[in-house]
Formats: sequence, structure tokens, C-alpha cells
Amino acid sequence: MTRTYGEGCPIALSLDIVGERWALLVVRELRLGPRRYRDLQEALPGITPAMLSKRLKELEEYGVLRRRELPPPAAARVYELTEWGAELEPVFQSLARWGVRSPVVPLTGDVSADSVMLGLRTFFTAADDDVGPEPWSATYEIWLDRDVYRVRVVDGRLADLGRGAPEAAADVVVRTTKAAWQAVLNRRETLADAVGAGRLDVTGDVDTLQRLVDAPARPATAPSR
Repeated sequence: MTRTYGEGCPIALSLDIVGERWALLVVRELRLGPRRYRDLQEALPGITPAMLSKRLKELEEYGVLRRRELPPPAAARVYELTEWGAELEPVFQSLARWGVRSPVVPLTGDVSADSVMLGLRTFFTAADDDVGPEPWSATYEIWLDRDVYRVRVVDGRLADLGRGAPEAAADVVVRTTKAAWQAVLNRRETLADAVGAGRLDVTGDVDTLQRLVDAPARPATAPSR
């Protein structure tokens, strides 16, 4: 470690490992599966190639991620989280729930397609957590521009959300843009309006898709001081 807090506190050690600028955002982009260097550069347009290479090297040295060579025909090098690195998931979810409630600083700026889908996972509310509709089960294939994601709900609970198409045919297939999908998830536009305007193309039961859209429950913003 080039810089360290020099404390025996596990929080300080964690910050030594992932507290450098861009480190956690690099990890964020690996939460839904492996990515190539080029994919990470596109998902994090604000980071320079030199900084991205440095962070990847550091995180690999610290045991947070690893490099792996994909077999032919892909024959590409990808980065993926280690089992220990994946244990940061609750940290990300807590940071997201905390940050969205900021009483002063608004959420502005663009986000990656992975971040949009991760928001669905972070704020997903199981059917039996509140009084509401009966649990449902369905699989979804969601295309955000050129990125494809799989979602599987079993008895009202999110069983799987990852990058890549599902192995079997999905019950509902959505083709849209990242911006349009984010607008629907964030309640800035209804699903019906987005479909009607042609911003979402849906194959399958729209009501089943509506249940997925209704599942995330974001906490209210904290009151201003």
C-alpha cells in the first residue's frame, strides 16, 4: 500500500484498500459479473486509462479482484471480483441507501447501465415485506442499449440479477435505452407511457413487467437541516 492510515482499526484497513479515488466505482462495475478493460473504461468515462490500470493493479494485489483469460472464441482478458471482494455487496447497498437520502446534495450526472440495474437489486422489496400483491415468479431479459441483463424473481423475491442473457427463454423481454429504463424505475415516467411512446419495446406480459418495476422501494430523502 502506497498510503496507509497506519491504524489497527479494520475500518481504516478497509479504507486503505478501497478508499482511493475510483477504487469503489471500479468494484461497483464488477458486481454483476466479469468485465474487460475496455468495458470498464466505457462504464467509467471520467477515469483516465492510467488511473484505471493503476486501480486494477492495486485491487488485484489486495485480493479484491482477479484477472482471468476467457477461452476461445472470446479469447479475452476479463476482471472479476474474488469471493472476498464480492463480500463488499452489503457495503454498496448501505452506501446507496444512505446516499439517496442526502438532505443537501442532489443526485445528478450520468450513471452506467450496471448502476441502473444495481439500483433495482438494492431497493428491491420482497412481496412479503409489506402488505401487497401475492408473490410472483418470472424471468426477464432486459436490453439497455447494447447491454443485456437477466432477472429472475421467485415467489416475490429477487433470486438472480446479472449481466448476460438468461439460459432459457425469458417470460418478458425488454428492449430500451438506459435513460428510458432509469426514468421508469425512478418513477419519472410510467411504464405504460414509456411503452406507448415507443421508448420501451416489451415482448411478453406487460403486467408481469409492471410488477418488477413496482418492486424497488427507494427510501424518502432525509429532511433538510
